[in-house]
Amino acid sequence: METQLLEWFETSGGFAVWLSIIINIVISVLGVIPSVFLTAANITFFGVIQGLVISILGEAFGAVVSFYLYRKGINKVKPEIKNNYLKKLQYTKGTEAFLLVIALRIFPFIPSGLVTFVSAGSLMGIINFSIASTLGKIPALLIEAYSIKQVLEWSIQGKIILAAASIFIIGFLLKRK
Repeated sequence: METQLLEWFETSGGFAVWLSIIINIVISVLGVIPSVFLTAANITFFGVIQGLVISILGEAFGAVVSFYLYRKGINKVKPEIKNNYLKKLQYTKGTEAFLLVIALRIFPFIPSGLVTFVSAGSLMGIINFSIASTLGKIPALLIEAYSIKQVLEWSIQGKIILAAASIFIIGFLLKRK
């Protein structure tokens, strides 16, 4: 997946930044595709700092577009939320909702699309959501970018990150069964 993205960036020339942001928006709207491959492609193609900034912008725009689209359709479907933090978000507003979105964005085990979906069905406004979502995404993307850089360089930290991720995924899959 990452190599395909790199090819697209190469052939798009000066539009590579916009292509990355558009792909990130599509990933956000779909809500189930992880953006780690796009972040890796951004870091590889644009460099660590510029790739990270492009990833942050893409995630921010993607969250806002998703929030808007989800809010338009959310009244037709009222899902049952089982996670206590997401359930709390569904019925809060103001500062409490703002801080909750930041916390949920930083927390890596709650899917980003789900946070956006529940936020769209909450009492939270789009401006508060946009700011909170972006602020919460920055630390998460810094950690993701660092991890990707270490894995790409195949350093000892990269090997540890891959081993920990593998153990987590195996544990998660075994727990589900």
